[in-house]
Amino acid sequence: MKKINILLLSIFFLMIQFPVFGEDAAKILSKMDAVLFASEDQKSTVKMVLINRNGNERTREAVIWQRGSDKRLFRFTAPAAEAGIAFLSLPDDVMYLYMPAFGRERRIASHVKNQSFAGTDFSYEDLESVKYSEKHTPVLLEETEVHYILELTPLPDIRSDYSKVIAYVNKKHHYPEKMKSYDRGGQKAKVAEYTFDRQDGYWFIQEIFMTNLTRHHKTRMTFKDVQFDTGIDDQVFTVRNLTRY
Repeated sequence: MKKINILLLSIFFLMIQFPVFGEDAAKILSKMDAVLFASEDQKSTVKMVLINRNGNERTREAVIWQRGSDKRLFRFTAPAAEAGIAFLSLPDDVMYLYMPAFGRERRIASHVKNQSFAGTDFSYEDLESVKYSEKHTPVLLEETEVHYILELTPLPDIRSDYSKVIAYVNKKHHYPEKMKSYDRGGQKAKVAEYTFDRQDGYWFIQEIFMTNLTRHHKTRMTFKDVQFDTGIDDQVFTVRNLTRY
């Protein structure tokens, strides 16, 4: 009996030290990816509001095309000074930027993915199209009544300017509600807050509110006129189309 009690106590202390969670971290992350990339394709118009430290705002408009989980084209349409600026994300970490003023595309090197896209608080890495499970090792830090809290660290062969991302995943629907990104020095650099809505059987991002803690700057990105599964042609996601405006 004494040996049994000691064994039970040992198990109890192990459970305190290593909590038992309801779901595996990799499975949670995989379900989150499934929500984010559920449709065959998606097209939406976007309103971006850039807010500086003094609260002054600038507004831009854009269109985003998405196909699968690895192709995305983002193009500004207004105001006139930014219209035509575009970003293309392709498989295998291939990204291009097009600036109409220069009249040609530029391949984005991996070591500059942390740069701001056209003055927003989204870097090229933030905007690339890739599943989180293909870039990160997940660890389940905590489980609350509402969230699974995951720590995502880059896989060994992945170059990232974030040392880790803390993701708050909705337990019922498995979409992210908040992500805290940390720089290579371990300092919290950005906080992204997500609002989701449901349409045509899909959960989709209705708004992202990105706070850049380093620049003391914010960007609110709102998605409108969202369309799913319209048969967007692969030719949309080409360098040739990127420069056509």
